[in-house]
Amino acid sequence: MSIVQISAALGPAECELAVKYTLQEMQKQAKAQKIQLDIIENNKTQHGYSSLLLNIADDAPTWLNTWLGTIQWTFQSPIRPNHKRKNWFVGITQFETPQQLPSDDTILFQACRASGAGGQHINTTDSAIHATHIASGISVKVMSERSQHANKRLAKELIALKLQQQLENNHANHKQAQHLQHALIERGNAVKSFKK
Repeated sequence: MSIVQISAALGPAECELAVKYTLQEMQKQAKAQKIQLDIIENNKTQHGYSSLLLNIADDAPTWLNTWLGTIQWTFQSPIRPNHKRKNWFVGITQFETPQQLPSDDTILFQACRASGAGGQHINTTDSAIHATHIASGISVKVMSERSQHANKRLAKELIALKLQQQLENNHANHKQAQHLQHALIERGNAVKSFKK
């Protein structure tokens, strides 16, 4: 399975609406081509989604590649009717499956009932998995697969992805702090002075 993110990035509420429209269009095309597409995580907002994580079947790389990158939507804003802007953008990114998955002894797994649509199977089995990475506190709930084993594997992938993102964010924050340090040098109150 491929993990894909649809994001409004830092765009306005109309971009969140565009994420919702993008999801609907992707679901419609995936259904027509019999491609499995499941929502793993969503950051719902008043107007749509700020971001979504999708699980897409690995047997559809050609179809998926046509979606990766920037998606442009052109529509009059229903949120701000007199707004002049009509072009709204969202980004679609595929995440590489992390090479190193966390080991089972670093994650606390708990089986639970899945919620939402899915027929009788959803209501009769504890196939969903709630997983928490003990050291970082990162927690995910996965219920897109029908088996507990498959949901557990996907939960490990998601935790690995989030750990990787956390590491990258920490590195980026460190770089930004280093860059800001250049502007924060205090002038006129030196701890040492030299002349040449």
